Amino acid sequence: MSQPRVVMVVGASSGIGLVTARLLAERGDHVVLVARDAARLAAVAADLPGEQHHAVADVADADAVQAAVDLCVRAHGRLDGVVTTAQAMAYGAVEALPPEVLERMVTVGVAGTANVARAALPAMRRSGGGHLVVVGSLLAEISVPRMSAYCAAKWGQAALVRALQIETSPEKDVHVSLVVPGAIDTPVYRQAGSYAGAAGNAPPPVVPPERVARACLAALERPRRTVHVGPGALLARTGYRLLPGLYDRLSRPLVDRVLLRGPDVPDGPGNVFDPRPEGEGERGGWTVTGRLRDRRTGRARWRR
Repeated sequence: MSQPRVVMVVGASSGIGLVTARLLAERGDHVVLVARDAARLAAVAADLPGEQHHAVADVADADAVQAAVDLCVRAHGRLDGVVTTAQAMAYGAVEALPPEVLERMVTVGVAGTANVARAALPAMRRSGGGHLVVVGSLLAEISVPRMSAYCAAKWGQAALVRALQIETSPEKDVHVSLVVPGAIDTPVYRQAGSYAGAAGNAPPPVVPPERVARACLAALERPRRTVHVGPGALLARTGYRLLPGLYDRLSRPLVDRVLLRGPDVPDGPGNVFDPRPEGEGERGGWTVTGRLRDRRTGRARWRR
């Protein structure tokens, strides 16, 4: 095995970030876990192999992000890589979303990613080089009704990452990669806020979080400008770009029947402003066809 790396994982308490942290720790790397809830982070760190450090930070708080990077360097003497997956989600049309919800999501996606880059890139340069891997979304390449805030956050994040790639391109040993997944089996859909009258659901085809985590690890080894993960991305992008009229006619009923098929829920922000650690974990229980497994029986069903 190659020399252990020092990697900070932002959003490490759940979903793709948690799986990425686990795979890195199993590889023998030194991992610094970053997320918003202290108790959840401590539990995750205790469950991983090796002795892993953790730091509480909201990516929207530039000082907290800088403190997490500083902790990493103090603990290990260097920083070789960062994987950031942090992003909240909320469903609802533009007119239905409270302004503060949309603003918060864009802040997390765009300013939060900038805060991570601003703190991490100088530390990696001082360490002799490193890789920043940002986990984006297919919804940075297409727009979906009733997911306006998430699309805005991810489109802005993708533009920021592309600018970072150009800005760092003259440097031989500093790299920025964007990993673009489609639907992933994580808790994010039921952690999300909703102002659409129904809870979110994973749209098929759904792939396991390990697939995205492995793409992140591969990007740390061999940086790439953009890495797509998931079989549905090409079809969705093609329809969005080449058949916009048909896409517009189909997208709203598909969102209602697939993304927002139930159960009914009252309006609320979910974990947009505050973490909900009780709902966090590696997986959300979604099958490849977008059904949610019953926790008691393990069988898939459409509604829950």
